[in-house]
Amino acid sequence: MNIYRGWIVYLLLAVVNASVVIAYNESAVSDQAVQGADAIEVGVATNEEVPLMIQKQSSEYRQKRDALLEAEKDLIVQRENVAELRRQLPLSAAITTDYLFDEGPADLTISDPATYTKVTMSSLFEGDNNELIVIHMMFDPEADRGCPMCSLWVDGYNAIVPHMAKKVNLVVVAKAELSKLRGYAKERGWNNVRILSSYHNRFNRDYGVEADSGQMPGVSVFVRKDDSIHHFYTTEGSLGFTHHRGIDLFSPLWHLYDLLPSGRSGHWMPLGF
Repeated sequence: MNIYRGWIVYLLLAVVNASVVIAYNESAVSDQAVQGADAIEVGVATNEEVPLMIQKQSSEYRQKRDALLEAEKDLIVQRENVAELRRQLPLSAAITTDYLFDEGPADLTISDPATYTKVTMSSLFEGDNNELIVIHMMFDPEADRGCPMCSLWVDGYNAIVPHMAKKVNLVVVAKAELSKLRGYAKERGWNNVRILSSYHNRFNRDYGVEADSGQMPGVSVFVRKDDSIHHFYTTEGSLGFTHHRGIDLFSPLWHLYDLLPSGRSGHWMPLGF
């Protein structure tokens, strides 16, 4: 008898729960109808490709958002095509100059010049990593501080270097004398990225980031192959007379600003300058 009573109670609870679910769904449908014809239900994840939908979007918004989505897809494809074209670049002839850079201890609190050493370009290829990214930072020997934009970029590189170490070597090179450069790096908290001074060599000028008018920003890639070093690629901040966004891709700042209705307009410089 107790077993029968248990089953009766179970069935009654099941009927009550089912009634609650039905009532909730009917209420939800009614609420959606009240919102009006322009209200769009939040999309449900399925195996089919569906556009992202947010409640209370107008039909005009949905139409323009769908058009934007297609443009965003095209941009991704274009970016991948550009990367493929870049990978197809041939290596330069072997570099005959093994540039000497000034470098100090990894601990930036050590400021004794007696601890500074000379490091060769070939030694920057650590372990089995045969690719090297060089960040050309604008820091003129006569300046007291580094370029604000370059500093912004290096702030970001310093954060991601530990994640990159297994695949590629990355160093920051600037023309400022090493003591000044390290003092500035300490102030910025650049404790992960290698900081090198090209004060005593022609590296900056040889790779197009130094002119009689001063220093310029840039990014270069070098490859070690068969015990030789080859230049692969360099891009500058300015890709043309009126095109000054050549390094935008390497910092998330501007891409996040591009998400805003106001875009990149207004005062955007990082704090501390």
